[in-house]
Amino acid sequence: MSTDAGGDERLARAALTRIVEPGDELAGRLLRELGAVELWRRLRTLADSGEAVVPGVSAKRLGGYRLRAAAARPEQDLRAAAAGGGRFICPGDQEWPVQLDDLGDARPVGLWVRGRPHLRIWALRSVAVVGARACTAYGAHMAAALGSGLAELGWVVVSGAAFGVDGAAHRGALAAGGATIAVLACGVDTAYPRGHAEMIGRIAEQGLLIGELPPGAHPTPSRFILRNRVIAALTRGTVVVEAEYRSGSLATARSAQKLGRYTMGVPGPVTSGLSAGVHELLRGGGLLVTDAAEVAELVGDIGDLAPGRHGPVLPRDLLGPVAARVLEALPGHGAVDGRYVAREAGTTADEALARLYELHSLGFVERRSEGWQLVPRAPQITDTRRGDA
Repeated sequence: MSTDAGGDERLARAALTRIVEPGDELAGRLLRELGAVELWRRLRTLADSGEAVVPGVSAKRLGGYRLRAAAARPEQDLRAAAAGGGRFICPGDQEWPVQLDDLGDARPVGLWVRGRPHLRIWALRSVAVVGARACTAYGAHMAAALGSGLAELGWVVVSGAAFGVDGAAHRGALAAGGATIAVLACGVDTAYPRGHAEMIGRIAEQGLLIGELPPGAHPTPSRFILRNRVIAALTRGTVVVEAEYRSGSLATARSAQKLGRYTMGVPGPVTSGLSAGVHELLRGGGLLVTDAAEVAELVGDIGDLAPGRHGPVLPRDLLGPVAARVLEALPGHGAVDGRYVAREAGTTADEALARLYELHSLGFVERRSEGWQLVPRAPQITDTRRGDA
């Protein structure tokens, strides 16, 4: 049995996306207290009569609501969205991601969506990858690698479709044939930035475009900051790839921390200002990650473990402890007899001789008339006492 919101509720909430700005907590409180249908009715009455029918709201705020309510045409917006392959979802719909309710009164009034996949299902296993617009080549490489790596591990990559890190993360996911969601600060029928029009079109075909603003709405600086809370709330965790101290991506990370989501950062050169914000995030409790597997280990389920990290296994790593000491006892140059080796290795002469023949069969040492010596250019052999190789 469907639990989708009714037609009047949907129409009222669609109208309210024209009237209130994203993240307006006063409007959120009124929605909670009055309900969407009643709030929309009162604002239309206010628009017609000018009476103060919404208590607890300043005259200035009411004036702004009144002007927008008079111009709202929700039926037209819903038709325009449908004509462009979009839809409008709101709390109560089966497709509504319930984790957005963690935002309280700052929860979106509703979401305009473009794309075929089911938003709630996709959001259940999603990770945000955000960062600097003017990123370095390193930042772009890491974002793309995270995007493709997470997609290959079955995660949905969420970002904001901006230049720099956002675009690289989306492209990485798309190139891997994976899933990606762009959270826009404008209408989902508006390609912004224009330089990303082709990429945004691909996301609409292969993934999802979502936003709080109705068709035709354009972005403003404040809307970019406010949409970051949706990115943080929608996903299991947020990864920041390059960010200065004053960065919108750090606002996303702070929102994620407040919501109890995982907050991660990719380290960079300590001399780079574009990594300064990330390093501050890490010092403040963020978790350091270097690839998609480490991200998945943090935000994933039991068993989503990143592979162990270690350097290459060298031939000498496979030696037993006594054989390793005997090998270290040999000088970097010249030959020595077995007694010298036994003394330096701290073992008996018989034990040293047995280990020397073992090392000889493995190609580490050779026997000369004057004694035992290292094989020239033996792999990774270092005399730690003399510093000679």
